[in-house]
Amino acid sequence: MDTFQLSDLISQQKESNKLYLEFLKVPDLSMGLYVLPAGGTDPQSPHTEDEVYYVVSGRAKIKVADEDRDLIAGSIVYVAKNVEHRFHSIEEELTLLVFFAPSEYSNGQ
Repeated sequence: MDTFQLSDLISQQKESNKLYLEFLKVPDLSMGLYVLPAGGTDPQSPHTEDEVYYVVSGRAKIKVADEDRDLIAGSIVYVAKNVEHRFHSIEEELTLLVFFAPSEYSNGQ
């Protein structure tokens, strides 16, 4: 069994100086912590795996294909594989738990 504490993951992500910290990877699932600063830009491209975002904290919008939605703490967003998506209008630092199924990059890049 693996267990994780969100506060530890947030510290590890900050120390890494990267936007994304992958903390679990098994063949059928991977998880990470994604943090975007207020006013920041989301540099990601569509993924070859389905993904789910859970908003831990912050306030922003997400555009998935041609649909825009507001996000606040507690929001959950499903994005199908290969669908263009991007966080934008980030008003407060956005902290997200990210779930990929199967694991990120397992279907190729």
